[in-house]
Amino acid sequence: MVFTGNGKGKTTAAIGQAVRSAGQNKKTLIIKFIKGLWISGEDLFISNAKNKMSKNKKIVGIEIIKTGKGFVKILNDKLPFSEHKKAAENGLKIAEKAIKEKKYDLIVLDEINNAVDLKLVSVKKVLDILNKLPKKIDIILTGRNAPKSFIKKADLVTEMKEIKHTFNKGALAKKGIEY
Repeated sequence: MVFTGNGKGKTTAAIGQAVRSAGQNKKTLIIKFIKGLWISGEDLFISNAKNKMSKNKKIVGIEIIKTGKGFVKILNDKLPFSEHKKAAENGLKIAEKAIKEKKYDLIVLDEINNAVDLKLVSVKKVLDILNKLPKKIDIILTGRNAPKSFIKKADLVTEMKEIKHTFNKGALAKKGIEY
């Protein structure tokens, strides 16, 4: 699956798919390639739910790994490009290992399209990993500017189209909505 486009909701849709998968007793791995430094609502929810597990209440099957070092070349980013690149390459290694181990039913590569667009990782490296994907594992690639090769390979592609957004009026990211 590919969730792309300039509109809001790509990561949100992937998180929703992960929750749906968990509801069916499936295991999901979410690897975040860009927004790694931000503490998002899903990070807090999943970590709190796991910390408060009891015999009657549990969250099963969603794991988040943040490899990204934050936004690249925007929002006061001061990290060398090489640090962002190294972090993204590490994320791909984690994804490749997870695919090889076959312990997840769904793997989300959050903001991987952006990582490719920013030249943090190559299209070829991502496609090499996708070509090793067993049929029983589903994968979601999120982010703006999905390469045509990802779209062609996918079984399902959704484009989020921005019609109107508060950012255009100068609003900052809103807790619980954007993160």
